[in-house]
Amino acid sequence: MKKLSLPSKWHLVLLPMSVVTVLPFVWMILSSVMTQGELNRFPPPFWPEGIDLGGYRTVLNGSNFPRWFLNSVIVSGAIVLAQLALCSLAGYAFARIRFVGSRVTLVLVIATALIPFQLTVIPTFLIFNKVGLTDTLGALIVPQLSSAVGIFLMTSFFQSFPRELEEAARIDGCSRFAVFFRVVLPVARPALAALAVITFITAWNDLFWPVVVINSDANYTVQVGLTSFQGQHRADWPAIMAGTVLTTLPVLGVFLFGQRRFVQALTGAVKG
Repeated sequence: MKKLSLPSKWHLVLLPMSVVTVLPFVWMILSSVMTQGELNRFPPPFWPEGIDLGGYRTVLNGSNFPRWFLNSVIVSGAIVLAQLALCSLAGYAFARIRFVGSRVTLVLVIATALIPFQLTVIPTFLIFNKVGLTDTLGALIVPQLSSAVGIFLMTSFFQSFPRELEEAARIDGCSRFAVFFRVVLPVARPALAALAVITFITAWNDLFWPVVVINSDANYTVQVGLTSFQGQHRADWPAIMAGTVLTTLPVLGVFLFGQRRFVQALTGAVKG
């Protein structure tokens, strides 16, 4: 018989931390199926007496939440696809192609990540207003077509990629683009998955820029719509919690689906 191993001392530390981290999410889900009377009690019960889906009906039928959700899916999906394409190309160029000022250019690109977006929001808004993109989904997509973090992540991963495989493909007659698409990208799936997770979570949770550039209810993302919904239903806590659950589930699903490759890519980036 295989001998059972005892938990290490680190499990004794991580277990309470995990409970503290997960407890708010559990409470959010449970409170979304409680009644208004249960949540108005003091202290409110931790476990609902029954499952009441009135909050979800209020969110789905009493607001434009399905449209907001679809807008967020469109915006986040377009941003993820754009960054996977552009950041991988830029990262490979910085990692493999040496040109005059390449290292300085890479440092400058990474340095832009240190500039708060709040400092550039006014000129960015003026530019989009001038070209007529305000109050459109395009205004949410274009500023995030690429990112310094994504370029740095892909550059670090490609720098750790063995050159021998690329040189063998070049000897066989492959062009640089063929080497990139046929040899390098298939191996870079962990880094691409990590970039997709980071980009999706950032785009999905973005609130500041959509509040500035979007005015009409039909173009709200789910974060802006949920904020507006909360302002209209301040006392309806089951509905607010239900909307929060529906907003949070896609982020949790994406992270849980790609967490293994996410850790692999970050490990490779640190080594690189």
